[in-house]
Amino acid sequence: MGYDHADPDHAGNLHHVELCTADLATSIDFWGWFLDKLGYERKNEWSNGPTYIVVTEADNSDHPFDRLASGLNHLAFHAESREQVDELTTDIRKRADSRVLYEDQHPYAGGYYALYCEDPEGIKVEIIGPE
Repeated sequence: MGYDHADPDHAGNLHHVELCTADLATSIDFWGWFLDKLGYERKNEWSNGPTYIVVTEADNSDHPFDRLASGLNHLAFHAESREQVDELTTDIRKRADSRVLYEDQHPYAGGYYALYCEDPEGIKVEIIGPE
């Protein structure tokens, strides 16, 4: 992988995230599209600077993802602009494998300008626009 060893110049930064999925093709389609829009480069994983994201097939898909259970709740990303948040929102509304969350409060559901949506497994994804 692109960043498989620790780099002291990035101490404290997120190294990588590995997402397990029951439907690998659908998740790769969603995450590939989403991360490409955010400037990640595709290799064996998607990388952006010292951080990379991997999507793998789950060994046991008997336990669906539940963001309200103990464990991961959501992943949040910086947007380059509010226009990028708006563009991603429009695109998410067109996708069959995702949905905008908190439509009645969008784009200020968290008190700031952002998109909240779900990936195909139900993982909440947030992209936050600058002030």
